[in-house]
Amino acid sequence: MELTLLGTGAPAGLPRPDCPCAACATAQGTDARAATALLVDGTLLLDLTPGAALAAARAGHTLAGVRQVLLSHPHEGPAVEVPAGLPQPGRVPDGRELALMSGHRVRALALDAPGTGYAVTAPDGQRLLYLPPGTAPAGLEEWPAEPYAMVLLDVLGRPDALARLRAVGAAGPTTDVVAVHIGHEVPPGAELRRRLAAVGARAVPDGTTLEVGAYEEVPDVPRRTLVLGGARSGKSVEAERRLEAFPDVLYVATGGVRGGDGEWAARVAAHRERRPGSWRTAETCDLVPLLKEDGPPLLIDCLSLWLTDAMDAVGAWDDAEWADGGERSLRARVRDLTEAVRQTRRTVVAVSNEVGSGIVPATASGRRYRDELGRLNAAFAAECEHVLLVVAGQALPLRG
Repeated sequence: MELTLLGTGAPAGLPRPDCPCAACATAQGTDARAATALLVDGTLLLDLTPGAALAAARAGHTLAGVRQVLLSHPHEGPAVEVPAGLPQPGRVPDGRELALMSGHRVRALALDAPGTGYAVTAPDGQRLLYLPPGTAPAGLEEWPAEPYAMVLLDVLGRPDALARLRAVGAAGPTTDVVAVHIGHEVPPGAELRRRLAAVGARAVPDGTTLEVGAYEEVPDVPRRTLVLGGARSGKSVEAERRLEAFPDVLYVATGGVRGGDGEWAARVAAHRERRPGSWRTAETCDLVPLLKEDGPPLLIDCLSLWLTDAMDAVGAWDDAEWADGGERSLRARVRDLTEAVRQTRRTVVAVSNEVGSGIVPATASGRRYRDELGRLNAAFAAECEHVLLVVAGQALPLRG
C-alpha cells in the first residue's frame, strides 16, 4: 500500500495565518505544513483540504484516479471546493465497513471526540490506521489485537491516543507511528523530531510518499533517561512528556505527603493534575526493589528528594556520624541504586535537580548535600542512554 501525505499539519496549517508566535515564524521550507490529507494508492483520499489537487501534483501524483473521498472530522470555515472529477466527500458511520472497487476496505472506528477514525486494509493485506486531530480511540475492547503496520495520528496533541493503541496491541514495536495534524505548539525542526523520537514516532514533510509495511529506521525509545534541571525549569514536565504516550506508567513520588504543609500539597496536586489518569502512583524512596521487578515504565520524581531521605537515614547532617560510617553508608546506597539502574529491564525516566551551578551554600550541611547530589547525578547519568538538561523549559541533550 502506497500512502502520500498531501499535508501533515493541523487544520489551520503551519504557520497559522496571522500568528506571530516563534514556532510559526520559523515554520518555513519543509517545516511548513498544510492541513493533513492522505492519498492511498491513488484511489482513496482521506480528508479533502484546500489545494489538495496542487499538493498531489507537487508530489508527482494526480487525483484523477480517486474513487472515494472520506472526511474524518468537522471542518471549520468556508466549505472546501471539491475539485472537478472528484466524488463528493462523505463519512462512514462508526462500526461500518466500506468496500471499494479497488479492493481496499475501510472500517470506521469510534472516537472519544467528534470525528471518525479510519482503518484501511489494502488488497495485499497491509493495514493502516488514521485518526483525526484531537481524538483518541473509544471502545477499545472491540479493537483487534493485531498491530497496524502504520498509524497516523495527533501524537503531540493526544499522546494518550497512542498509549491506548499500545495498551491493546493495535500499535506494537514494528508499527510505524507517523505524526500528523502538527501545529505550532512545538517548535518545528530539531525540537519536533526530538519530542517525537522520545515516544517512538516520526514526522515527514508534506508530499512524502510512504510504503506501508516497509521498514523505517526510527530511533529506539531510550530505556533509561535522566532529566536534570533547576527549580521551575520544566524538568518534571519534560519527564512526564516522555512517557505520556505509553500505558500503565508507575509514577514514583519520593517526596512523601508532608502533612500540614499547604504549599507542598499544592505542588503535589499540580503534578497529579498533569499526569494521565491511567498512571499509578507510588510514594516511596525504596527504589531498588522497583527497579529489580519487571513491570511498566517508571517515572521517578525525584532523585534529589531520594538523596535527602538517604542522607537522613545515615545521619549525614551530623559531622561525627558522617565521619563514623555515615559517608560509607551513603556511598553504598548510591552504588546499590545505580547497580539496579544498570540491571533493570524496565523503561525508566528519572528527574533530579542540578544545583551545582548556583550560589555556594552558606552551611556545611548545604555544601555536603550539593556535593553528594552532584555525585549521585553523575553516577546515575552514567547508566542512562539519554541525559537531558532542562533550562528555561528548553531540553538540551547531553547524551543520546
